[in-house]
Amino acid sequence: MATRNFIHLILFISVSLISVPETCMASVRNIGKILPGFQGSQMNWIDNDGLFLLSNNSDFAFGFQTTENDVTLFLLVIKHMGSSRIIWTANRGLPVANSDKFVFNQEGNVSLQKGASVAWTLDTRGRSVSAMELQDSGNLVLLGNDNRIIWQSFSHPTDTLLSNQDLAEGMKLVSDPSANNLSYFLEIKSGDMILSAGFLTPQPYWSMGRDDRKTINKGGGKVVLASLSANSWRFYDYNKVLLWQFIFSDNTDENATWIAVLANDGFISFYNLQNGGSSSASNTKIPNNACSTPEPCDAYYICSGTNKCQCPSVLSSRNCKTGIVSPCDHSKGSTELVNAGDGLNYFALGFVPSTSKTDLNGCKGACLGNCSCVALFFQNGSGNCFLFDSIGSFQSTNQGSGFVSYIKVLSEGSATNGGGSGSSQKHFPVVIIIVISTVVVILGLLYVGIKYFRKKKKLPESPHETSEEDNFLENLSGMPVRFSYKDLQTATNNFCVKLGQGGFGSVYQGVLPDGTRLAVKKLEGIGQGKKEFRAEVSIIGSIHHHHLVRLKGFCAEGTHRLLAYEFMAKGSLDKWIFKKNKDEFLLDWDTRFNIALGTAKGLAYLHEDCDAKIVHCDIKPENVLLDDNFLAKVSDFGLAKLMTREQSHVFTTLRGTRGYLAPEWITNYAISEKSDVYSYGMVLLEIIGGRKKL
Repeated sequence: MATRNFIHLILFISVSLISVPETCMASVRNIGKILPGFQGSQMNWIDNDGLFLLSNNSDFAFGFQTTENDVTLFLLVIKHMGSSRIIWTANRGLPVANSDKFVFNQEGNVSLQKGASVAWTLDTRGRSVSAMELQDSGNLVLLGNDNRIIWQSFSHPTDTLLSNQDLAEGMKLVSDPSANNLSYFLEIKSGDMILSAGFLTPQPYWSMGRDDRKTINKGGGKVVLASLSANSWRFYDYNKVLLWQFIFSDNTDENATWIAVLANDGFISFYNLQNGGSSSASNTKIPNNACSTPEPCDAYYICSGTNKCQCPSVLSSRNCKTGIVSPCDHSKGSTELVNAGDGLNYFALGFVPSTSKTDLNGCKGACLGNCSCVALFFQNGSGNCFLFDSIGSFQSTNQGSGFVSYIKVLSEGSATNGGGSGSSQKHFPVVIIIVISTVVVILGLLYVGIKYFRKKKKLPESPHETSEEDNFLENLSGMPVRFSYKDLQTATNNFCVKLGQGGFGSVYQGVLPDGTRLAVKKLEGIGQGKKEFRAEVSIIGSIHHHHLVRLKGFCAEGTHRLLAYEFMAKGSLDKWIFKKNKDEFLLDWDTRFNIALGTAKGLAYLHEDCDAKIVHCDIKPENVLLDDNFLAKVSDFGLAKLMTREQSHVFTTLRGTRGYLAPEWITNYAISEKSDVYSYGMVLLEIIGGRKKL
């Protein structure tokens, strides 16, 4: 009997242990790596502060971290254990609850759930993943079956750079938003490292090229890479030649782990991560002037000395406010320009090109005529006029800036005059104004009428489209953004940076006010009307595929026909497979294979999976574009739909791509998707051989 009771007791204890909820059991941190099939929420590792993966040296950890403002919300982060400093965040701006799961499934896909949606995910581009590893350097990587890195956090920084972490062209540091919801960006472009404020139109305020604190300043090269090494920031060209060096600390310890942090005040600070639980900051900051960032004070305030803020006298009576809520909303009243004062400077003036070259009156007129302009700076000596659609703090300077500054404010209205004298004095000018206005209106109507009848004679087809047709086309499903010609002209800085020349027209680099980079193609020889063109574009814009360049928008205005595509940072394939000299970088075989496979997938989608089959008609290396990670995307795939067969034939022949044309182009047989397959074969030979077939 005693034996039976003992057995029952053992069984009861065993069942009790098995039935204990998982969240009540002690969690175990993984060291170095986790394998596919791993998942869990913050609750699973609550006794380990939500951290579930440690680097082998235990310096860094990966897992959940509470947000500053709400302890019930969590971010997925990489954390330095000694200093408790967050160095990388996956879901910044979209925190999750303690029950939301991190998933690393059997297929190697990585995601962070937020309820029924996804807060963050990794794109492995279909490649098999064998493990996720947190390296001793603080780099979180996904490894393929061959132990090669498929993805790494070092290539996707948030607001922090670690020692020996490269910041290359196409990468960007982004700060947390400030109290005024303004973010700051650090990136390498045009051979320089630049800090910018994320206004509607980004405003640069510092560049390493103009910082006189560099200890090495070697000319002749173009900076494309920067890395923290020991106590300095080092800048290299394509060949890893050291061009600049910026020393930020006197501590020369080679084993020190330094980080550069872009804070939400717009400054870059440097910290030495110590294992004693604290992080020591360097005295060096970027920029070095307390008044050289956009927000040392509130907008329109003048920053001077050690961050002392003062309201301009012209705005003192308005509580340092302009009264303008939305610059282009005139419902609140008219606007006027007021002089902001003498000796003022602005942080962006040394980094942005002037809007125009004119005199002061012309500059003021340009600002008044542009509803988005809220302030102007005019340089007396050069005649340069700078217009800004957003404003931060002004800077005070003792030497005199050489600039005249004006602020656009809401008009307060003029006082009413009393007595008949004032009324009689104004009577005569009012009559003159009415007479002149009447004459101008009559002349304007005559001019418009003459232009209308001349245009009607020149155009045999009906040039006008009803507003109903416009609205119908605008609301078509999948319709891309419709830009005005002026929008794209402004985005491309009047088409000044030419990326290339294709069979259908020239391509120019552009940037939208929100910072989105575009490649804008000016089409040549398109004979369609606006309605037909927009109908075709709506079809092309609805085609989305991983290996097809995305159409962001278009312009059909007058005789202008433009297409705005997503910007592909690595350019066209021909720049990477045709070696011009023995020192040039060439693509490895894995990358070439992936490019060839991606191009084929894009063409297969156009031929087989679209509602209306699309034959590209002009497959060549120049029309295969590469993104930051050398992902291949087929471009110009919709242009064949915008042209007749005869037009396409003429254009592809005249543009020097005869060697890629299938025989049916020459023999006048019917053109089909087999023509693209032939052209793809020619491209494939060039990818393998590394030299032009022609």
